[in-house]
Amino acid sequence: MGSAKSPRRVLIVDDDPHLNALLGETLRSAGFEVTSAENVDEAIAAVATSRPDLAVLDIKMQGASGLDLGAALRDDFGLPFVFLSLMDDEETVRRASEMGAVAYLVKPLDMRNCLPTIEAAFARAEELRRLRETETQLSTALQQSREISMAIGILMERYELDEDRAFQFLVRTSQTGNVKLRVIADEIIAAANTKVHARPRSQR
Repeated sequence: MGSAKSPRRVLIVDDDPHLNALLGETLRSAGFEVTSAENVDEAIAAVATSRPDLAVLDIKMQGASGLDLGAALRDDFGLPFVFLSLMDDEETVRRASEMGAVAYLVKPLDMRNCLPTIEAAFARAEELRRLRETETQLSTALQQSREISMAIGILMERYELDEDRAFQFLVRTSQTGNVKLRVIADEIIAAANTKVHARPRSQR
């Protein structure tokens, strides 16, 4: 029998302690683990200690704004966030979306509508996480492909091989040494670069 899934963790950041308590109780009743903060400094400390999965940020707070905090959470911690505001005009919503918010809640809060929004925010955050993983994998694959292509080009020039024979040489070397193609390609490129830099200036 598998272990129970750990509760999802939410950080609420609002300088209104009453709203913090009310929203926190609503989320706890739905099974979330909740941490609250009333300013940016408390929020950053909470992120470091409680490791939330999602943050709910009031846009307008005393001191640094929720927009500043959202940018920090996005850039420094990769933490998805929901913006919370009295304003629901098109410009504010657009700016929130551009900042990377995965959802938007409007004050005064209707607690019955908060849970569906938070659930949707978690779903959107997971979708974005998977997309970033896919992009990272693709970037890695493309980088490996470029390096293998460079190594093939070096082999073609060095041994006067056509592209297919150069690739087969690379594959055989990989199989013989039980080493990944990427590693062999890196070694060939490094060796070629070393020879270029080592050539006398008069021969360059």
